Amino acid sequence: MRRRAFVSGALALLAAPLAAEAQQAGKVYRVGILGNVPLTDAEGQHLWGGFIQGLRALGYVEGRNLTIEHRSSEGRYERLPALAAELVRLRVDVIVVPADQNALAAKQATQTIPIVMAGNADPVSAGVVASLARPGGNVTGLSIAAPEITGKQLELLREMVPRISRVGFFWHPGNPSTEDAMRLGHVAARSLRVQLQAVPVRGPDDFEEAFAAINREHVEALLIPVDGLFVLHRTRIVNLAAKNQLPTMYPQSGYVEAGGLIVYAPSLYNSFRRAAVYVDKIFKGAKPGELPIEQPTKFELVINMKTAKALGLTIPPSLLLRADQVIE
Repeated sequence: MRRRAFVSGALALLAAPLAAEAQQAGKVYRVGILGNVPLTDAEGQHLWGGFIQGLRALGYVEGRNLTIEHRSSEGRYERLPALAAELVRLRVDVIVVPADQNALAAKQATQTIPIVMAGNADPVSAGVVASLARPGGNVTGLSIAAPEITGKQLELLREMVPRISRVGFFWHPGNPSTEDAMRLGHVAARSLRVQLQAVPVRGPDDFEEAFAAINREHVEALLIPVDGLFVLHRTRIVNLAAKNQLPTMYPQSGYVEAGGLIVYAPSLYNSFRRAAVYVDKIFKGAKPGELPIEQPTKFELVINMKTAKALGLTIPPSLLLRADQVIE
């Protein structure tokens, strides 16, 4: 994959020459990342590499005028408060977060250090910000909130597999955004006359039982929401979906590149890269509470034809024509 060619060089970007001079010559900015997927993971490298590349394009390069402090919960969200407190003690100039639970942990740790969201699910309903137009406080950035996204994902699954009437849904009790997605999924499922079978997954040891549970309910397809734990174990999820012959909709293209069937979702890479613009504005004096939160404008539809063939599926030509990428 052309995209993965970047992964191996993501950290090399940190030593690349400056594209332009950053603000306040001589100052070294310290950026704290409070993540869930470590840089040792290919998807973590890809997404955070996009953020780093965005900073580089604006003139910020580690070792020259930038220091990056990266901390990862590795999908164990109970670690977030301690990691956030650690970044605060390091006196970082800004904290960048990828999810609502990370933003909440950072917000509880500091009300003065600016917090930039790199693509949070729904910061308003999660209580991170007051509104998208005027977030207030010390939080701003990007949201991937799109209330219609779960319904659209179910529609695409139905278009790909018209016979389905029961769809499984994994949710992570440690991540409130997956519960929100589940709630919206039930609403969308009723309108499509599809039954949504939600199964909680609390940790990596629960995946086999989760698949066994949806099999007992005769589920015919599966929908996976955005979650750091799921991303870290995406290959395992993809393999179990293949083993159980379940057509599965995923929330990030990394799943499809690992062998998953289909993804329809906002481009997280674009969101992470765009977060660098917010960091730059804050470094130049902007107040985070006065910077409107951006919502997604680009959605990606990726289909893995090899997986479709293994599942015995014939993808409708109309769906292939709408795909941004088809993996043969």
